[in-house]
Amino acid sequence: MIKFNENKAIYLQIADRVCEDIILGTYAEAGRIPSVREYAQMIEVSANTVARSFDYLQQRGVLLNRRGVGLFVADNAVEAIKRMRREVFLAEELDPFMRQAVLLDISESDLLAAYRRHLAELKK
Repeated sequence: MIKFNENKAIYLQIADRVCEDIILGTYAEAGRIPSVREYAQMIEVSANTVARSFDYLQQRGVLLNRRGVGLFVADNAVEAIKRMRREVFLAEELDPFMRQAVLLDISESDLLAAYRRHLAELKK
């Protein structure tokens, strides 16, 4: 079962999880994903909520519905997900982050050094 955050709609949190599973390879591009009912049972939520999540991802080109066969991950889903997440990051997260950096007098070189340290940690 997923632990949901009160600050974001549940269907969007489910969509985020599906996207993460695609990026991590749990669901391969062009591969089938569980049905709405199967997925709803897996994470213990309403099938209507999962259907809304899957519809949301279909509208964004991440999932494809093959009538009579099931839902599949789009061939270019990973790139579509990264494009969506970049847009959200730049629009919603970067500005508050940069504002805090300016208010705290964090220099450009300090930010770059922290970014490089973070990248090095991720590569370990």
